[in-house]
Amino acid sequence: MTARHIAVIGAGLSGLAAAAHLAGRGYDVTVLEARDRPGGLVRTETLLGADGSAHRFDTGATVLTMPELIVDPLTAVGVEPAEALRRLALQPVDPGYVMNYADGATLSLPRDPAAIPAAVEAAFGASAARGVPELLGWLREVYDAEFNVFINRNFDGAKDLTSVETRSAAKKLAQLHTLGGLTGAVARFVDDERVQRAFTFQALYAGVPPHRARAIYAIIADMDIGRGLSAPAGGMGRVGEVMADALTEAGVTIRYGTRVTDLTGCGRTVTGVRTADGEQLTADAVIATGERDEVAELLSAELPTAHRRGLRRRLRYSPSAVVVHGLLPAGTTDAWSSGHHTVDFGAAWTQTFAEITGRRGTPMSDGSFLITRSAVSDPQTFIAGGQESVSVLAPTPNLASAPLDWDSIGHPYAAEVLSTLAARRYPGLDRLQVLRIDHPQTWQRAGLTAGTPFSAAHTVGQTGPFRTRNTWPGVGNLFLAGSATVPGVGIPPVLVSGGLAAQRVEGLLG
Repeated sequence: MTARHIAVIGAGLSGLAAAAHLAGRGYDVTVLEARDRPGGLVRTETLLGADGSAHRFDTGATVLTMPELIVDPLTAVGVEPAEALRRLALQPVDPGYVMNYADGATLSLPRDPAAIPAAVEAAFGASAARGVPELLGWLREVYDAEFNVFINRNFDGAKDLTSVETRSAAKKLAQLHTLGGLTGAVARFVDDERVQRAFTFQALYAGVPPHRARAIYAIIADMDIGRGLSAPAGGMGRVGEVMADALTEAGVTIRYGTRVTDLTGCGRTVTGVRTADGEQLTADAVIATGERDEVAELLSAELPTAHRRGLRRRLRYSPSAVVVHGLLPAGTTDAWSSGHHTVDFGAAWTQTFAEITGRRGTPMSDGSFLITRSAVSDPQTFIAGGQESVSVLAPTPNLASAPLDWDSIGHPYAAEVLSTLAARRYPGLDRLQVLRIDHPQTWQRAGLTAGTPFSAAHTVGQTGPFRTRNTWPGVGNLFLAGSATVPGVGIPPVLVSGGLAAQRVEGLLG
């Protein structure tokens, strides 16, 4: 018998994970990618200096945790776990974060969670550290109650929401006080506001200001602080390359430079995809990894317009970011209090995130920033010709809440950010040789809705079982993967989403 053919649109991590799980189950899989490389928004790129010299930058996601979720799809196509880890060549990021505060204090969070209480005590004193061990234990309990039931799972309706397993997990989460506010839940263990920030700022990854987030998002702090961060040798782009190579070895076809323009079909069934050069590929099922609106645009006239009703629900999107990539003479950063990942907190914490996440957003008046120095973990890749690659991320409103002309204001805004940070505790940063600035209009031109690379926000009505489903209303064999659908934004969730989409295909065709 001929194997069923599945078309996967997009070679980001979710598409690669979906393809791996399906190939491991015997399906014939073709991955169609518009770019010339795999990885999607997890990438490492070469930028040219003023003298034409080549320099490497992680230009997408920079925070990597839970590498076992990368190993899982690799093992699905026959790569042994030890070999998968060898190929990924992961380096420990230690400290995971260096956090600098407006009062001059610094907290370096070690990769080993057992050492975190002592680090907090060294930074803020014994009183501030009291309760940190209990906080770390609580974070792990939240993860254990939440991950398998509410994240790594497909939901099909009320029956799933009321099952014994779901009700038991929901009861446990209620007992853990996760249905209230995140900051308040963390404050039950630690009363120092600086420590609270260290364990709540991660909510912004989900597009929700920490002071308004539900405590269920404490799971993110367990994922990165509680479990430690890693960095692949050669940059984050290695993840997609390793996954793509394993798929190719397993017989999966990956076609780069191939843009899908239409999903073709009849009635309630997609029968294939059409590419920009007019080629038609047949498929028994399709997994699309783009934003919801982008996928809707692919539905051809051959499919009834009623099948676009997946757009009826209005979504709220996460804040965006301005990201500045540039060079500093090696040694400049020696005077900084920094690490691979440095979070610099402004004084106006609550106000800042109210500004960028409001329905009428405004740029931060007293910014908090993420500085990435990948050379801390991998100097061979990120220091070249006596120059270190440095990136600075400034959260901003998305274009839906603040339709600013970033093409015009991007450079002066970046200069202001660099000057602000240089005056804080990063001398020389204002002399960064800027090679590229990404901003909301950059992301919009890349096809990202509302000009944000962080997709739909994880508001209460857009998270867990209430997030955009990975099935398309009215089209029985079209499935979604990626940050726009369940379980959500970030490297762990998108890898999970690929597996969930593969389960959908298996449930239909298996």
